[in-house]
Amino acid sequence: MSQLTALSLAIGVLGAVATFLFLQFGGIVIWAAFVAWGCFFHCGGNTDALRNTIVGNIFGALVATIAAMIILSIPLGDTLGLPLWAGIVVGVTVIALCMAANIQALSVIPASVYGYACVFAYLLQTKDALSVAALTSPNFGNAFVTVAVSMVIGALFGYASGKLGAAFTAKPQDLKAA
Repeated sequence: MSQLTALSLAIGVLGAVATFLFLQFGGIVIWAAFVAWGCFFHCGGNTDALRNTIVGNIFGALVATIAAMIILSIPLGDTLGLPLWAGIVVGVTVIALCMAANIQALSVIPASVYGYACVFAYLLQTKDALSVAALTSPNFGNAFVTVAVSMVIGALFGYASGKLGAAFTAKPQDLKAA
């Protein structure tokens, strides 16, 4: 079978498994896992990509959480208006996120942006998530915890789907050597 067919089959099968598990057990969000899964392949689909995806996604999620805490904790939204205040905070934190690419471990900016975006997506879609109390709670009501865990699992599913796809294209003599 072709490499594309094998990878498509692997991603489809594991995508079904991931969806079942995420919906069965709850607390984590499948869409963030799929973003990380895509990020894994965007970063190269190998062991380095797994590391860069996990580190970048978590870092981006952390920076977004800090941005949300600043927006909520400093009442400049009352003076400037929330859209302006939020825009300023997001602008400054995204600059910091990009500048952090000077550190080798954080050098894959898209991976960090995906984590950042997923936290804000979660915050804006989840009732009761956009509060200082929720953002500091050590549980799955915390956007950072939920998104980071979901994205790590998604990156691992990406890695597994790459390995499974490669196994589907392996010749019988290759399997004996492994």
